Amino acid sequence: WYRQTLPGIFANAVEVAPSPKLKQETKDALYEYALKLGNSVKYSCAGTVEFLVDKDENIFFIEVNPRVQVEHTITEEVTGIDIVRSQILIAKGHQLSDPEIFIKSQEDVECNGFAIQCRITTENPEDNFKPDYGTIIAYRNAGGFGIRLDEGSTYAGMKISPFFDSMLVKVSAWGRTLKGSSERLYRSLTEFRIRGVKTNIGFLENVITHEVFKRGECTVNFIGDHPELFKTKRVMDRGTKTLKYLANVSVNGLPEIKNPDPKKEFIIPTIPAFDKYASFPKGTKDILNELGREGFVKWLRDEKKIHYTDTTFRDGHQSLLATRVRSRDILAVTESYAKNNPEIFSAEVWGGATFDVALRFLHECPWKRLQNIRKTMPNVLLQMLFRGSNGVGYKAYPDNLIIKFIEKASENGIDIFRIFDSLNWMDAMKTSIKAVRENTNSLAEVALCYTGDISNPALSKYDLKYYVDLAKQIEDAGAHILCIKDMAGLMKPRAAEMLIPALREAIQLPIHLHTHDTSSIQPQVGAGSSAQCGVDVVDCAISSMSGLTSQPSLNSVVAMMQGHERENKMNLESLNDFSNYWEERREFYYPFESGLKAGTAQVYENEIPGGQYSNLKPQAASVGLVGQDFERVKKNYAVVNQLFGDIVKVTPSSKVVGDMAIFMTSSNLTTEDILDPKNNISFPDSVKELMRGDLGQPYGGFPPALQKAVLKDEKPYTSLPNEHLNPVDFDKEFSQFQKEFEYCDFLDFLSYKLYPAVFKEYYNHHMEFGYVEDIPTKAFFYGMKKGEEILIPIAEGKTIMVKMLYCLEPDENGMTTAGFELNGQTRRIQVKNHSFKATKIANRKVNKQIPAEIGSPLQGKLSNISVKIGQEVDENEPLFIVEAMKMETSIASSKAGKVKAIHLPEGVMVEQDDLVIEFE
Repeated sequence: WYRQTLPGIFANAVEVAPSPKLKQETKDALYEYALKLGNSVKYSCAGTVEFLVDKDENIFFIEVNPRVQVEHTITEEVTGIDIVRSQILIAKGHQLSDPEIFIKSQEDVECNGFAIQCRITTENPEDNFKPDYGTIIAYRNAGGFGIRLDEGSTYAGMKISPFFDSMLVKVSAWGRTLKGSSERLYRSLTEFRIRGVKTNIGFLENVITHEVFKRGECTVNFIGDHPELFKTKRVMDRGTKTLKYLANVSVNGLPEIKNPDPKKEFIIPTIPAFDKYASFPKGTKDILNELGREGFVKWLRDEKKIHYTDTTFRDGHQSLLATRVRSRDILAVTESYAKNNPEIFSAEVWGGATFDVALRFLHECPWKRLQNIRKTMPNVLLQMLFRGSNGVGYKAYPDNLIIKFIEKASENGIDIFRIFDSLNWMDAMKTSIKAVRENTNSLAEVALCYTGDISNPALSKYDLKYYVDLAKQIEDAGAHILCIKDMAGLMKPRAAEMLIPALREAIQLPIHLHTHDTSSIQPQVGAGSSAQCGVDVVDCAISSMSGLTSQPSLNSVVAMMQGHERENKMNLESLNDFSNYWEERREFYYPFESGLKAGTAQVYENEIPGGQYSNLKPQAASVGLVGQDFERVKKNYAVVNQLFGDIVKVTPSSKVVGDMAIFMTSSNLTTEDILDPKNNISFPDSVKELMRGDLGQPYGGFPPALQKAVLKDEKPYTSLPNEHLNPVDFDKEFSQFQKEFEYCDFLDFLSYKLYPAVFKEYYNHHMEFGYVEDIPTKAFFYGMKKGEEILIPIAEGKTIMVKMLYCLEPDENGMTTAGFELNGQTRRIQVKNHSFKATKIANRKVNKQIPAEIGSPLQGKLSNISVKIGQEVDENEPLFIVEAMKMETSIASSKAGKVKAIHLPEGVMVEQDDLVIEFE
């Protein structure tokens, strides 16, 4: 009666005890009282009134203030009167004054303090309160003084049906003041833990902490006038997300680890001892800060002793273990290393393939890795590998993006940018060199990439004059240090004795030598011949992460140089301790080993860079080229190099040579087949991009016949590839980026601009599984076994204890339940078992990339279909209705079109994203 009679302002603010026999004068009295109450400033729709009417129509008013969602429970909290019980007794014939009710006069109804009640529901306020459903993974309520919980039987493992009320629990809070009641309710809400389904808790927290609410000034338009109520704080849910990852990898494994050894045993490595609370010894970072860049360069050039860069943290594992070493295992020893070995010149920690692999395979933020290494190695120069106009990608990017990346990399910890171009094209490096010099306080170390053999001119078109001229151009461009980058380890001792003195005489820059030990003679080249010839810095790796396709052994080189006039005294015992750590840690990465067992002279024939070898083999295996077929790939690598015109081979140009070698091998093609104009061959995209000029211009140009065969009628260009690219509009594009990727910052935006598809996958993985970088490496790669227990730090000072209890057989839907203990509490996680062959018929899912396909936004019953096949539909016209949780949801067309197909009939049950309507 009152909902139709009283003005709309009271529609949700007045409760009347049901009594259809009320006389008109009684109704009038209630009406007048409600008007009087509602028009008062004090109560202005923040309050409500309840009525008790006995059989003789004795009326008592019970005022309640304030209200979120007032029911009889709130009246009981502030008056001590159980209205529901009283109504039942009245219906049995009792008077209000009877002892069973004992309200003898209006004065017996006293309001004591303030009470608020809210309902926790499985609804998503940010999506128009759409009901959610599923299985509750974890449930913990929160009581305490002044808190009342009214719930049925909510528990972990409970299934939330889409066909019933979405309420889980009613939470009532009492306090002597409105502020106190609100704070008490807020405390209770924040302590609730409900996982597995979405809830409205964040929305409720926003309501009761809003200033308007706390002042008791809410009106019926409160929610509509304050859209900020729907901007809820992020629920991390780290424990549940971590369990979801562990359950998934335990059930399904990782796609890139095909046949893990179930009997493989691992030893937990020992971290070399260090004083956690001691200050860091003086290192090269401190020297750079003291002398400035020009002073530092002069100091390095004049230094008599030889210096060493440790590549273990970047190129060492990239070359041996396909770049798969995780931040957790690196950061375990960075502080210890910096305190025990401050004599090291620099640590190469970032750039190259580590950037995209961190996102793509390790599901880590590469920027976070850099920040943490900088924090734990503040005294040592940190170095990265930068691919000129390709940045840390495999294609050219706009200049302003390259510049911005360099600025941010320097701000976050990079002291030395090793800049190179994969074809030794100077024009592609100038922007990067200038950006480092003018926009940062870091050092520009610019590389000339060595290939061929200058000691035997018949083997290569690159002679001594070529390298000396290139070094002069590098110095003129503003480099602080020159790097000789010997990616395949091709430099022989005689070549080093020719090249290094010539470079030292031609330029005034310090010289830094980078080489790979694929041929197994590079320790002699890197430290022996080079030290004698005047190299200032040599790249090495900790011994257990050295050799083969990695760098020479730092431990062995340090020992070899003992007593030499250029000896750099280092703590060899400490280096051996770190070698022990990496030897044991390396075992965790056994599936990613390159398979190369010993050094090989084949590298002088195929010239495969060390950093590529460990990736080339699994790449070839993915298309079935193993065993002798892989030997053919290596031979074809040399064939392709000559076919391309004997180019410099460094990422990304080396990858293109590898792509072509695999393509030729799998297709059984010869050079003659490639160049025969009668053959209409569809070449890999990377080859087309190289021949078009997307990676720049090689020394001497590409062979015209090959370019014609690859590009057909398309014309190549000779200008800079990024001259054809539009600059990035940082303000506009970053704003758009944040709308799509919530909680992401500008560094994430840079990652996205370099690798949009990879970043999107990384983001989606993070939203589903959370931060996975702190999961122990064994569990991260291989999952957990029954009875196994691990500790996982999820935040500073917060560690969770996870124990796997069981893993059940998949059900008829292919869902496997994995049971865990999380900090002693049982949690069950369901994951799709990818090896299960389902027998239950499932509806086709909508392809969200195809706008013409319309699916159900939620689980429920398809109660009505409003259109027919062939019908023309306008934008926003209703298509079908889904019924769930006592609520009907009408799905309208997002565009005008014609109905091509209706995939499901009325009355069937639908899951979320089941395809219902398809447009032409």
